Amino acid sequence: MTAARTLLRSWLPPVVAAVVIFGGWEAVLAALRPDGFVLPPPSEIGSAVAENFDAIVTATGVTGFIIVTGLLAGVAVGAAFALLVTASRAANETLTPLAVAVNAVPIIALAPIFNAWFGLLSPRSNQAVVVVLVFFPIFINTARGLTQVEPSQIELMESYGAGRWRIMREVRIPNAMPFFFTALKLATSLAVIAAIVAEYFGGRQDALGNLITNSAGLTRYDDAWAAVLAGSLVGIGLYALAVLAERLVMPWYFTARRSA
Repeated sequence: MTAARTLLRSWLPPVVAAVVIFGGWEAVLAALRPDGFVLPPPSEIGSAVAENFDAIVTATGVTGFIIVTGLLAGVAVGAAFALLVTASRAANETLTPLAVAVNAVPIIALAPIFNAWFGLLSPRSNQAVVVVLVFFPIFINTARGLTQVEPSQIELMESYGAGRWRIMREVRIPNAMPFFFTALKLATSLAVIAAIVAEYFGGRQDALGNLITNSAGLTRYDDAWAAVLAGSLVGIGLYALAVLAERLVMPWYFTARRSA
């Protein structure tokens, strides 16, 4: 019973907020009926999803593959770089400024370059855009968690004769896990944005990005928003998986927070 109440308390506020927002959205547009309004009511978006269900599912699969593979690669590269710069001062002085410089380059500049490198229709070009966008928050947050360790913990481990890699494994990495998962939850949204924006410049024609631009270009805004909804659901699903992974990997962290 307690678990059911906890679940109800956690899910009830967002459900009520969604009902109020979408209900208000529908009511306002039904009352005002604005001419040329590019944001259709939820009922029209839902109808567009039903009418174009097969095309949206296909597009979601194409773009979802880019999102997931790019996200996994970006997370792996970002975490590896964080471990490297923590273990080596020379790597820190070399790689951190490079990572900052790469992060400052906008997607609209990266996408055409990667298309020229890997091919206009190759999934690798859009995957590379996702990797670049995901890499930086994972790298910076994980590196911060690896370095912001209490000096007393390091001193205690050294007093027991622990080497650098044992300290990394038993002290630094557990300390960095909350930072890593915070960055991972942010990266799930960035991966969706990067993949869809990259598809404006190249990639398969049956992907979400092209479905959005083609529908909007033909003033079929309900179809465009249906594709946007599909992308949003992918992002929500990935965020939920990141939260689940966080709770599975760090049960001790949430237990400590509840008891604090």
